[in-house]
Amino acid sequence: MPIPSAWRRHGAVLFAALALGCSHPPAQTSEPSSATRILFIGNSFTFGSPSGAAPLVQSYRPGSVTDLNGSNIGGVPALFKAMTVQAGLDYDVSLETIGGAGLDAHYHQKLSTIARPFDVVLLQSYSTLDAAKPGDPGLLIKYTGLLAQALRKHNPKVDIRLVSTWSRADLTYKAGSAWSGAPIDKMALDLRRGYDAAAAANGLGRDSVIPVGEAWNLAIAAGTADANPYDGIDPGRINLWGPDFYHGSAHGYYLEALTIFGNVTGRDPRSLGAGEPVAREIGIDAATAGALQRYAAEQLAAK
Repeated sequence: MPIPSAWRRHGAVLFAALALGCSHPPAQTSEPSSATRILFIGNSFTFGSPSGAAPLVQSYRPGSVTDLNGSNIGGVPALFKAMTVQAGLDYDVSLETIGGAGLDAHYHQKLSTIARPFDVVLLQSYSTLDAAKPGDPGLLIKYTGLLAQALRKHNPKVDIRLVSTWSRADLTYKAGSAWSGAPIDKMALDLRRGYDAAAAANGLGRDSVIPVGEAWNLAIAAGTADANPYDGIDPGRINLWGPDFYHGSAHGYYLEALTIFGNVTGRDPRSLGAGEPVAREIGIDAATAGALQRYAAEQLAAK
């Protein structure tokens, strides 16, 4: 029996519509990501020096973060990312790091890379604040302001925080530095004053300085960490420094990540639990992890 022409026309239209639907599904309208976009800017004190046990930090889960320089580094940003995942938080983590550099180098060399719309940006500068004038916060103050200005063009509400770092054993126990012969906690306290000055000069928030160096001081004062790696590590104590007595060990970088985690997220670092996997994966036992979580929490509470 012949098929009426009207049926043939309708059938052809229906077939074409079905074929089009199968081969080219309609575009889906995606919701904007709810993740907090955070950028870490720093040097080897952020990416994890390759000395000693720190390769475990530098190479930690690089696929979990975005290295804007394409160096395939995980570092402290990846430790932070893993901690936020454990806490059920959604952070999109990026890093931009230059070894041995201060914030001035990032501004002059990487501004086009980092000037993007981030929600939170952490700035970590040279380990002595100024390589030519140790302890002088002038460069830190200037380039915190310039970077903040550039970042605010992309997000006027960006939350900018400063990572105040630790005392270098090599600049404390060896002659020839601004901190030679001083107590081991002094350099970290001097750095904190410099970062506080940068925060105040640039109108940053009350909690904008992250007290990593002071958390190290607490671990040393409590006897968990050894105060002087040059005379050997006392039994039952850990070494926060790497073999160069300058950069962090896995323990030192872990304590840094904990302090940043607590400051940025507002969560108590102890909520991660002594047996949490990040510590285990970089070679830190549960008892030590629990102690370091406690020092981070205590320092954050003390500001």
